[in-house]
Formats: sequence, C-alpha cells, structure tokens
Amino acid sequence: MTSYVFDWVDAFTDQAFGGNGCAVVHDAGALTGETCQAFVRETSLVECTFLEPSDVADIKVRYFLASREIPFAGHPTIATVASLVARGLTRGRELMLETSAGLVPITIDAREDVPRITMTQVAPVFGPDLPRDLVAAVGGIAADDIIATPQVVSTGLPFCITVLRDHDVLRRLVLDQGALARLATHLGHGDSDMMEPFWVTLEGATAAGDTFSRLLIAPPSPPEDPFTGSASGAMAAYLWRHGLIESPRFVAEQGHWMGRPGRAEIEVLGPPDAITDVRVSGQGRVLMSGQLHL
Repeated sequence: MTSYVFDWVDAFTDQAFGGNGCAVVHDAGALTGETCQAFVRETSLVECTFLEPSDVADIKVRYFLASREIPFAGHPTIATVASLVARGLTRGRELMLETSAGLVPITIDAREDVPRITMTQVAPVFGPDLPRDLVAAVGGIAADDIIATPQVVSTGLPFCITVLRDHDVLRRLVLDQGALARLATHLGHGDSDMMEPFWVTLEGATAAGDTFSRLLIAPPSPPEDPFTGSASGAMAAYLWRHGLIESPRFVAEQGHWMGRPGRAEIEVLGPPDAITDVRVSGQGRVLMSGQLHL
C-alpha cells in the first residue's frame, strides 16, 4: 500500500463550502490515468489535480475529470496553488506551472488569510462560430434567447461561449444530452463531455458582479460546475473581442444558484483584435487535508 497526501480546496472563494471544490494529490507521478479518474469519481468532484516534479517549471500539474485527462482547468489551478501555499511549498510571490496546455505563470498575494492567486492563461484561440439553434437546443431554450453568435474559444481548454439575454433564460437551462451529442458531431468529435456551452449573462449575480454564468455538464461528471475558471478566461476573451464589455477588467460570478457562490477578477491583455493573455484571479481556501491509500 502506498499513501499520498492531498488537500481538498474550495476555489474562487474565501469561504468554506463556497466556489468549486478540488482535491489536490501531491507526489502523484506514479499514479496511472485510470487511477486518477477513479479517484475523481470517488470524490464526486468535477476535477482533481495530481502533482509531480517538473524539469521546466516549479511543478507539473495533471488535470482529470471522471472520464478523461484534460490539458488545463481553471479552478483546479487555483486550488493547486492554494494547496502549495498551505504546505509551504512555494517560493515567494511567483510560481510557474507545467500543464499539458503549456506553461502557466502564477502570482500569489498571501497577505490575506486566504491567498489570492492569479493565473495567466494562454493566448486565446478563437474557433468556429456555431449556429444559434444548434447551441440553444443543448440548453432547451430558443435561438433568439442567445444575443450573440456562439463561438468555440480556448485559453487552455475549449468551450462554446454563449451569451444569453438575461437571468431568466439562464435559470431555465436544462441540459439536453442528445442535442449536446449533435453539437459534438457538428464540431467533429465523438465525445459530448467536452466543449459544453458556457452560458453567460452580462449581469452579475450580485451588485458586485459584471457577468453571471452556468456550465451544465454531461455524465459521468456532476450535472453542473460551481465555478469554471478556464471557461471564464475564454469567455472574457470572447466578450472583449466582440465588444460586449466596455472594460477588459471585470468581475465574473458563478455558482450562486447552487449555494456555492464563486467570484473571479479577470483582465484581458491586449486590444480586442490582438489579445495576448487573460489573467484570472481568485482565492483558494483549504477545507480539509488527508491521505489517500492505494
């Protein structure tokens, strides 16, 4: 039997049981992908991270859903760094993570009890526009509930960014897995648990927010993600590029209707037609720590 230490971290919040949870497993280079996926299923979380030494950065991070390994994820990045800070494994205010999507620079502000962590996501890749009716069907809404052309955008992980008219439409969303499968086929891949629409409204959940979003997820993951940092970065790039926000700095909110409110401060770098990076900042609170015995 081999034991691995882990921390369970709530990301994009400074409160216990807020934001989005992620288990961070340390010194996990010996674990197979199948074991990592089984651990994610055991936790009932959306994603977990598994850390190992890196030859090109301070640490290598692997990201797993219940169904597969993915190249990058936002809230698990915040959780990973919060875990490293709590264990005294960081050096100063800067850190570099090796991910399958590339190197991710991190800055850390530990002046508060719960550290504030900023990740610089990779430059956005703007993919194909998608028919509104095809995307609307995934959420069980009408095409005219969508106010801008949906588009696949990635700042490390691709999402179909979809801007909705108002909170009423956002609340009415119900995932149609058959329509999601048709969207996946349209995009040319056979798996429906990737590139789900990231549903966005241009009004915060609270007076402090500028956007409010939801991400409905296909099985075997839980049915909804409380806060999605990678999609929030892609969303920010989309909104700035298409002139849907007045400032490249804004506050994104998600998870409030799930009882897990999350918040990120986002900054898009570069002009709308030449975005270079997206910075996504949030806090990470270590909720519990333990050992995994395998």
